[in-house]
Amino acid sequence: MKRSSYTMTIRNQLILGGNKPVLFSGPCAVESLDICLEIGSKVKAYAQTHGFEYVFKASFDKANRTSGNSFRGIGFDQSLKVLEEVGKRLGVPLLTDVHESYQVESVASVVDVIQIPAFLCRQTDLLLAAGNSGKAVKIKRGQFMAPEDMQFAVDKIRSTGNQNVCLTERGFALGYHNLVVDMRAIPIMRQFAPVVFDVTHSVQQPGANLGSSGGQRQMAPYLARAAGAAGVDGFFIETHPEPSKALSDGPNMVPLSQMEAFLGMIREAWEMGDRYKDFSLI
Repeated sequence: MKRSSYTMTIRNQLILGGNKPVLFSGPCAVESLDICLEIGSKVKAYAQTHGFEYVFKASFDKANRTSGNSFRGIGFDQSLKVLEEVGKRLGVPLLTDVHESYQVESVASVVDVIQIPAFLCRQTDLLLAAGNSGKAVKIKRGQFMAPEDMQFAVDKIRSTGNQNVCLTERGFALGYHNLVVDMRAIPIMRQFAPVVFDVTHSVQQPGANLGSSGGQRQMAPYLARAAGAAGVDGFFIETHPEPSKALSDGPNMVPLSQMEAFLGMIREAWEMGDRYKDFSLI
């Protein structure tokens, strides 16, 4: 299977699909400036230690919670202010999700990477708005989408003239409350664009906690190592000092205290995948 030479430029010399893996990491949601700075500063240092490029991530609005009573965010404007301040203080690029086309312009004025949630990866108007923003666009593969069909989501972004697009693997739905990762999806999607592995949501159990999602974080090391060896270009990992107290996605987060060791482990797996990325069978 032919591996494409596609890359995605995030900022200046920060390139996904280049010579270094890219880490997208932070809390699930913008909870406060303090928690974002605590997480971002530590993860930035860990990333540098283990040879990752680093992009801080946090969702400014959790529009896809299982229950309407769940935490969504601290407000549109306030969340963007927090993200902007994190970027300035830490000197790092930023990523956040968008759920509606009208959000793109405001979000693009603050962040470097616009993320399209998995459930919205077919939404043409949203994809076109993201592409037209001129910012890098990261599309999550829908839990209902075949890997080969994600080329059409990529095509929608590129139709705007924006070539900076990547795909994200996060598992497919198998029955209720369960996701399974098919590692074949990584080389398949890598034919169309760089690929990021979403460690956090690949171990999620959607809606399994009676109104909120559960997770199997104990499986994260196995899937992350496998994805690294399979040839991903980067990793998406949500983390928190106290996952049990996180306001969203706590059960599938990597605890902040374990992030440094986790990154060292998956960097070794990534090096194996990079070493053999051009090895294929006919």
